[in-house]
Amino acid sequence: MSSSKLVATAACMDWLTDPTVFAVNREPAHSDHRFYDHAPLPGETMGLRQSLDGRWRVAVTEAPRHAFPSFPTATAAAAGNAAPATAQTNATSPTSPTTANATPDFALPDYDDTAFSGVEVPSMLEMAGLLTPKYVNQQYPWDGHADPKAPDIPDHGHVAVYRRDFAPSATIQAALRAGRRVTVTFHGAATAIYVWLNGAFIGYAEDSFTPSEFDVTAALREDGNILTVACYEFASASWLEDQDFWRLHGLFRSVEITAQPAAHIEDLHVTADYDHVSGGGTLDVRAIVRDADRAGRAKVSLADTDGSVLWCDDYDVASIVDTLDGSRFTDSTIGTAAIRFGTALASVLPWSAEDPRLYTLTITLTSDSGEIIEVVPQRFGFRRFAIVDGIMTLNGKRIVFRGADRHEFDARRGRAITEADMIADLTICKRNNINAIRASHYPNQSRWYELCDEYGIYLIDETNLETHGTWSSPGDVVMSDTAVPGSDERWLGACVDRVANMIGRDRNHPSVLIWSLGNESYAGDVFRAMYRFAHTADPTRPVHYEGMTWNRDYEDVTDIETRMYAKPDEIERYLTDDPRKPYLSCEYMHAMGNSVGGLHEYVALERYPHYQGGFIWDFIDQAIWQRIGDGTERLAYGGDFGDRPCDYEFSGNGLVFADRTPTPKLQEVKRLYANVTITPNGHGVAIANGNLFRSTEGDLFTARMLVNGEPRWQADCRFAVAAGETREFPIMFPDAAALAAGARGLGADGTIVEVTYEVSQRLAESTPWAPAGYEITFGQFTERVDGVAAAPDPAARADSGESDAGPSSPSGSGSVTMGRWNIGVRTPDSEILLSRAHGGIISFVRDGREMVIRRPSITCFRPLIDNDRGNASGFDRAQWFGAGRYASVTGTRIERTDAGVTAEYTYALAEPNRTAVTVRYAVDASSGRIRLTVNYPGGAQAPTLPAFGLEWMLPEQYANLRFYGLGPEETYRDRLHGARLGVFERTASEDCAAYLVPQETGNHEGVRWAEVTDGDGHGMRVSQAGDEPFAASLLPYSSLMLEEATHADELPAVRHTFLRLLAAQMGVGGDDSWGAPVHEAYQLPADRPYTLDVTLELI
Repeated sequence: MSSSKLVATAACMDWLTDPTVFAVNREPAHSDHRFYDHAPLPGETMGLRQSLDGRWRVAVTEAPRHAFPSFPTATAAAAGNAAPATAQTNATSPTSPTTANATPDFALPDYDDTAFSGVEVPSMLEMAGLLTPKYVNQQYPWDGHADPKAPDIPDHGHVAVYRRDFAPSATIQAALRAGRRVTVTFHGAATAIYVWLNGAFIGYAEDSFTPSEFDVTAALREDGNILTVACYEFASASWLEDQDFWRLHGLFRSVEITAQPAAHIEDLHVTADYDHVSGGGTLDVRAIVRDADRAGRAKVSLADTDGSVLWCDDYDVASIVDTLDGSRFTDSTIGTAAIRFGTALASVLPWSAEDPRLYTLTITLTSDSGEIIEVVPQRFGFRRFAIVDGIMTLNGKRIVFRGADRHEFDARRGRAITEADMIADLTICKRNNINAIRASHYPNQSRWYELCDEYGIYLIDETNLETHGTWSSPGDVVMSDTAVPGSDERWLGACVDRVANMIGRDRNHPSVLIWSLGNESYAGDVFRAMYRFAHTADPTRPVHYEGMTWNRDYEDVTDIETRMYAKPDEIERYLTDDPRKPYLSCEYMHAMGNSVGGLHEYVALERYPHYQGGFIWDFIDQAIWQRIGDGTERLAYGGDFGDRPCDYEFSGNGLVFADRTPTPKLQEVKRLYANVTITPNGHGVAIANGNLFRSTEGDLFTARMLVNGEPRWQADCRFAVAAGETREFPIMFPDAAALAAGARGLGADGTIVEVTYEVSQRLAESTPWAPAGYEITFGQFTERVDGVAAAPDPAARADSGESDAGPSSPSGSGSVTMGRWNIGVRTPDSEILLSRAHGGIISFVRDGREMVIRRPSITCFRPLIDNDRGNASGFDRAQWFGAGRYASVTGTRIERTDAGVTAEYTYALAEPNRTAVTVRYAVDASSGRIRLTVNYPGGAQAPTLPAFGLEWMLPEQYANLRFYGLGPEETYRDRLHGARLGVFERTASEDCAAYLVPQETGNHEGVRWAEVTDGDGHGMRVSQAGDEPFAASLLPYSSLMLEEATHADELPAVRHTFLRLLAAQMGVGGDDSWGAPVHEAYQLPADRPYTLDVTLELI
């Protein structure tokens, strides 16, 4: 059944559960071009379009199954006759028609809707507090409450009745008087809508994410009008919209009425091909013109970005009728004609994400006398995207998608996002070298595509189709016999219609490179029909569909080998086994919570020509601001609104948090997604320009030298490297030894000095997404320089040699007191107490500032991250949770030394092997410095360790962290590529990343030294004592506090800070969040030794 041909004069309730009815009286899908009835000024808004956004009246009630609802009116309520909370149906209401499909009372112009609530359009009903937000992933939101079989729907759904009164603008009134056509368009409405104007039935539509447009000419009045919409939560279409997102409903995109000129280009298809060999472009334009017989001529012009006209022509409309369509008129009853024209240009500038060159085609329809009827400006780009020998190419070059999947989402507005939200997202993408977005899993707002054309982002445009819950059961058990749509012809029309809606609207956008048939909807013959339709409607773009991986009999429904969450080795097997199709990871690197470890292993696959990148799942955390009992707000996830069933925090997978602030994960993405690779050395730099088209000659490069992380020298440079080439350039770096002379040394003997050579690529000029000087990427090379360190302070080294000098004796300027219970070391300004009874240091004080609340405790675990929970790390490594926390002191050995004192404590870990761990404090009495060594010797067979080291509780005021290591953001063993070596300043609160569920966070790898200070700069310095750096974090919460909280607001008031000093911590992983382990190379085998070796000093 063709949606555009189904016509009715009255609404029918049966449509809600009939999958063959998905659009009634709806206009055919068409391009989203603008049009005017005069020559517009640059940037002029469409006067022929009138927005109906703003304040509407709405009432929400449970939806009767077989009739429209009725509502208590204000008059009835005043008379004490208010209806009960459960709405009556039309059949039982004495004031309603007795036929369920007759015009309901609420659609009548004189209906009393003063009892309705006010609501803004566009918005989501749930975000306005009118329905409960529900988050589920695969399952349908009714599962367990009801068990309908597709296409049936549950009985407990809701309907929202919207009403809005309006008067047409003067422009639209004039058009109406002139007999011109007027339509109303709903750009996004979930899930199904019935529409009435002034009591007359206008139409019915499904497909929540593409426009539903209806002709309202006959019903529209020049004065007051009442537009009524019944928006249903559930319909048969709900089975097709099972995306992994919050289930939100209502009129969530703009509503508008539009008047058409006397002759109107209804649909426009611009094909702008680019020949990379000749540099020329070919323009082929097809259009559907309504009332074409009223237009005598079509004047066309083509202008470049500067407005210079490159080509123009003037056609007799009759002479450019597209004879390929077989007849002059597509529909002779309304005088619709298909026209076609074009030209070839010898030289054009192609469009790409690197250089998004846009041209403007302007079509002007005039009467025979030259009077302007309609002007249509359309921006587009010349490009050629093709699969050549199994490899996707753009303008003749192999392309790699460094992308992310993106839901339209805002924490306050749900999916009713604004242009400002879109620009914020594009800015984040461009600043972090994300060159592609998959519209997961539905077509986005039209404005998004225009902005992607302008900013330069590659898009996979995806059909609004996901049916995951119809064929997948817990444990990924496939139930193919219940899959929707499968090969069931009842769903064929709706699914093809959704493809048609997407392609019809979006095909003029150069940013759209690939059409996708949907997401996670298994396979079947319906997809073959969708695939054929897509290629017929647009032969210039390939078609993508991942669902065929569940049934390889349907490999013919996709032009691309596309998979979700395949591991690097699995992908490599495909790439090395004579691949026939290009490979694309449509979803990979599940970025849930603290994740994105091992991204470099996927990027390394780019060495295979058929590997063409992927899309990280996903761009933004889907969490909703919720006001809680104390009046504050928190970011809520599934279940927090009482929604059941739910999938809890599984919506928190973003590279940015729900408030659009970057997560620490983005640091890794930015570096690994960069097109340019910079490799400095002590003499210069090698620059590999991975851009497809853009040279680096317009960029600014900054060379720096750092000594032990501190900048000592800097110079700006220019390096011109053509796209696809690698070149080496000399840089006149200063002599490293001279630059490093006198630097404070690192390591056990204080002689290690590190010199880092750094080169960064920066914007030389401002762009729409970043100012001049913004860093795109960088490269570093670090080497050790011998013989240049300042002479080490002999007193800084604590010797372990034994020398028992009695209970109390001086040592240099300090003294040691060998007490019965404690050993004290006192210097002129500090004191240290080591307990014989409590197993460690119990006081480290200077000028009255105490650094010890309780002795530091051994830690062998970390707060579970989302990936840990998903792969049962807590179960597998449960023995390490309490191993350090409940460790028992089994031995204490105190020794006087020439330099001071050494105290070594042996602990038995609270785990089956009772592994012996030693904690050794070697104190230098003259300086008050402590060499702290914590050793895990390696044990018998046991699960790998999450972490090993100490956790140290500090007074609250010690909340500042300054460190020399890999930063500035948190780093982990498998997430180091985005970090740079340097000196960074952080705070405990800054380093506590706001993951939806509190978890491990704030770790810094490769730390040479770290200073923990209060607001006055007093505190403690921790330095690497041996040759190996350590890991450190400073947080306002302990590991146990983070482990026990399920929301940030459940964390206790901050009363301390917690310094964690680790010999090692396992990686975070990210292949997926439901079973994939951290790769073996980034785990900590229990049979290996781990040693934390640092020096402590008060500052």
